[in-house]
Amino acid sequence: MAILEVKNISKRFGATVVLRDISFSMEQGQSMAIIGSSGSGKTTLLRCLNFLERPEKGKIIVGGQLLLDAEDPATQKESEIRRKRLHFGLVFQAFHLFPQYTALQNVALAMELLDREQPNYRKNAKEIDAHTREKALALLEQMGLSDKTGLYPHELSGGQQQRVAIARALALRPDVLCFDEPTSALDPELTGEVLKVIRNLAQQRTTMVIVTHEMAFARDVADRVIFMDEGVIVEEGPAHEVIDNPRQERTRQFLSRYSG
Repeated sequence: MAILEVKNISKRFGATVVLRDISFSMEQGQSMAIIGSSGSGKTTLLRCLNFLERPEKGKIIVGGQLLLDAEDPATQKESEIRRKRLHFGLVFQAFHLFPQYTALQNVALAMELLDREQPNYRKNAKEIDAHTREKALALLEQMGLSDKTGLYPHELSGGQQQRVAIARALALRPDVLCFDEPTSALDPELTGEVLKVIRNLAQQRTTMVIVTHEMAFARDVADRVIFMDEGVIVEEGPAHEVIDNPRQERTRQFLSRYSG
């Protein structure tokens, strides 16, 4: 069974159609890279997956469970949207860390908020908080930041901030981890450390959707690649085939601007 099924997602802003009948599916542990020019709809697609935008048409299914049917209001209740977002983790272009919190606090915050909704929280608060702290520390260690836990965002480099953001997205154990051009806000010398983390997650078979402009990275790390243009999927297939031997002329034109 596919872990993620996206069926005929369409989205418009006013008279502008941004997504047109987008459909794809992913298996557990797969990495999907989405490439395309600016304005092709890549970020809007991620925002639809994370319920930050509502499509006018289409369905989103995770693990066989229908999370969204754009034509069925019963699947769009505001009271349930927060719970549905937990199926996805999203790492933004800009890190969006809370400046008043340390790296550890940024990672632990969402877990702590969920903990407090547990019926037994008041009775076992100290034990639950300690367990959450351990999980947050383990995630930061996984990101290579075990010595940065007490630092605030302004004390971290851009690459370190993005790695904290990745740890935060992983904290709630999402079914699908989404990246929206995770290196676009970084200096070139900091890009490698973030790509290394994502590469390691791929090797651990973390299910990921990665919007990226790093073509060599997409080819070498992703299992499959989608090329989008003007709101539609122009080409989809195994990463090496799409990047190295694209079938569609529009894909070839796009990739001709990149080397490596």
